[in-house]
Amino acid sequence: MDDKALAAIAFELYALPFEEFVAARTAAAKASAGSGKELPAAVKALPKPSVAAWAVNMLASHEPGVLAQLAELGQRMRAAQASLDAAALRELARERRILLGIAVDTARAVAERQGRTISATIAADVERTLQAMTADEGATAAVQSGLLVQALSADGVDTVELDGAVALPAAVPARRTTPPSTTPPDSPKQPPAAAAGQEERTTAERGARRPADQPRLKAVRETPRAASPSALEKASAALGEAQAAEAESARLAADRQRQLADTEAEVSDLTRETRELRDMLRAAEEQLDSARKSLGTAAAEAKQAARAADKAKRSAMLAQERVLRLGNTRD
Repeated sequence: MDDKALAAIAFELYALPFEEFVAARTAAAKASAGSGKELPAAVKALPKPSVAAWAVNMLASHEPGVLAQLAELGQRMRAAQASLDAAALRELARERRILLGIAVDTARAVAERQGRTISATIAADVERTLQAMTADEGATAAVQSGLLVQALSADGVDTVELDGAVALPAAVPARRTTPPSTTPPDSPKQPPAAAAGQEERTTAERGARRPADQPRLKAVRETPRAASPSALEKASAALGEAQAAEAESARLAADRQRQLADTEAEVSDLTRETRELRDMLRAAEEQLDSARKSLGTAAAEAKQAARAADKAKRSAMLAQERVLRLGNTRD
């Protein structure tokens, strides 16, 4: 199967308005039928994204700069976390709240331009997905691919779960599973045999170093090493992370509370509207029942009037015939 062709089709499909996805997928599968059986089947198997994932894909397609800002912020947050910089983490958490708010508003605007209104619940899923991309390098690549099929979430501890979250995982760069090499660039690796020989020479020459080498060795030993973070520094960094997480949780709780209030108001309005509609339906049913009864009465009266008219018509005809007979007899 042509993986590049499948990827090209997928990128086009996941950039479409939400309601057009299924029809476009069917058309793309039919159009690719000439490439064999595997490509059309793979196109048909592309899952329809959730509304939240679609909204994030719209950002990737129409406003990639917003995602680029969040990706860059995520890099700085991970660097601050690695260096246990509590103050930087608190400041970056505040910056993330601002950028997330802007990104969610932008996602709403883009979705509306594509003919879809984003509810408060969907907006919360979009925000969780964008927050996840700032916490995990793999999530960043998944979001920026524009191929999301479901929303993401991060707990701040484990890596973001991406299984089943992307339509074509092969099109997304893999996570870096090993840290970058710390070998100095001017220290090329030696072959095993050379390394073994060097070890033998070092062992043999260890006791026979020239006096001229001693000052250099002493200078190397006296070179100060980078100090490991103290317990206080680690605790301060952990406190900064905890405070940032607390602020983020408080903000999310406030958002959920507002969403709850909005939903309760919506439920109240819908309940009242439903009650009014039921009253209107009940009145309409009563009117319908009355109209049916009137219809039955009118039908019976019409039938009776038709019979009376027919009877009167027959009587008139008989009377006319009698008049004619009497007239003929008199002559």
